[in-house]
Amino acid sequence: MRRLLFLVPLALLLAACGGSSSPSAGTGPVLQTIQISEKEYSLTPSTVTVSKTGTYDFRVTNNGTIAHALKIEGDGVEEKTGDIQPGASATLRAALSKDGSYDLYCPIDGHRSQGMNGTVTVRNRSSSGGTTTNDGGSTTTRGYGY
Repeated sequence: MRRLLFLVPLALLLAACGGSSSPSAGTGPVLQTIQISEKEYSLTPSTVTVSKTGTYDFRVTNNGTIAHALKIEGDGVEEKTGDIQPGASATLRAALSKDGSYDLYCPIDGHRSQGMNGTVTVRNRSSSGGTTTNDGGSTTTRGYGY
């Protein structure tokens, strides 16, 4: 009986430690992996546009000389990496479930205000036209077919 009394709180503690900081992480298949480079004090690219809602991986490489991190938030999403040391990489997974803009930035004190910020825009397009940024960073404009 004593063993059971010990195991129940331990199981509850372990269950509380698991999981993501947000219900958006890891929801559904990954639609695209987006490469982000961080350095003092910029994100490249700083503007990302995707054509539909869904789960995206942000592969972040620290090309700087000090630690950085990456956070995305907005419309109920709040995901971030841990500190990424110079030369290292990390992957941030976020389920972007609503059209609109999400903030993308380095959450380390002072880095965002020094220019390490940007946006991710989800823009569900219809077949009637629109502009999209592709994986390679090029922009494609679709016309109305006239």
